[in-house]
Amino acid sequence: MKVLLYFENQKLIAKSGIGRALKLQQQALAYTDIEVTINPKCVDYDILHINTYGIMSKHMVNKAHKMGKKVIYHGHSTYEDFRNSFTGSNIIAPLFKYYLVSLYQKADALITPTPYSKQLLRGYQLSQPITPISNGIPLAKYAKNSDKVTTFRAYFKLSDDQKVIMSVGLFFERKGILDFVALAKRHPEYLFIWFGYTDLRLVPKKIRQLVKENHVRNLIFPGYITGDVIQGAYQGADLFLYPSYEETEGIVVLEALASKQKVLVRNIPVYHQWLEDGVNSYKANDLEDFDAKMVQILNNELPDLTESGYQLAVARDLPEIGQQLQHVYETVLES
Repeated sequence: MKVLLYFENQKLIAKSGIGRALKLQQQALAYTDIEVTINPKCVDYDILHINTYGIMSKHMVNKAHKMGKKVIYHGHSTYEDFRNSFTGSNIIAPLFKYYLVSLYQKADALITPTPYSKQLLRGYQLSQPITPISNGIPLAKYAKNSDKVTTFRAYFKLSDDQKVIMSVGLFFERKGILDFVALAKRHPEYLFIWFGYTDLRLVPKKIRQLVKENHVRNLIFPGYITGDVIQGAYQGADLFLYPSYEETEGIVVLEALASKQKVLVRNIPVYHQWLEDGVNSYKANDLEDFDAKMVQILNNELPDLTESGYQLAVARDLPEIGQQLQHVYETVLES
């Protein structure tokens, strides 16, 4: 079996969750006997596994159908997580939903990261088989490494007793960046670091000013960072605080869990069937709740859940994800 993985504008999306999904899918499928290509000019494939939504993506789907190929669409995006992102996103969100549905309808089957996102897609009146498969995590990459922690703390010139709250995401209101900044203003005794990057020309003015004219002394926007610094941050920070209002899964949450980091997320539906408050993570309902639980976690007033959280990452290690993808491919071909 040969599968064409297609991601449109790979350079443009490289710093996003969808961009990382390409590498994760390639790595996961390396644990199977499936032949994989990312060459869009390839014609001898059996299945087109498509992940993006641009004009060329639509063209690839139409081309695949004309050649009699099977098409699997990976539903990373929804109407719900498109809102409150780029400038004007709320205005065009209904059109985006219509366009998404028109693309998803062309697939023989759909894959989406969580049961929650499957539920959303079902709500779009899509009738194809929909299989929830986690984006997965390369577990070994996030194994404990004191050298990476040292690199992280040296990069930011942190003192030994400096407590750090980290988050990772695009500069979107949907990601909860305004709440993250509000918490930093309330707690000058902690250092807050928001990793990630978005072209500021694409985001609303209030977000652009917040990042570009940052006057909060204990808040850092270091941009998109890879390698030992970010991996050391996942392990060496005191808390991963992720206040996002809407996700289809949240790859960065998996990265924090795999790093045995303490995790505090917003109590939103996407986490309901795998993250459990007080069992493998902590959840907050609003800014006041985030504030209270953050302080309790940092003061060791709540139980350490990192080991149970780590087990969630173990279950989503890439070899397991590869087997799940292969099963969907085989089912689609047989159908």
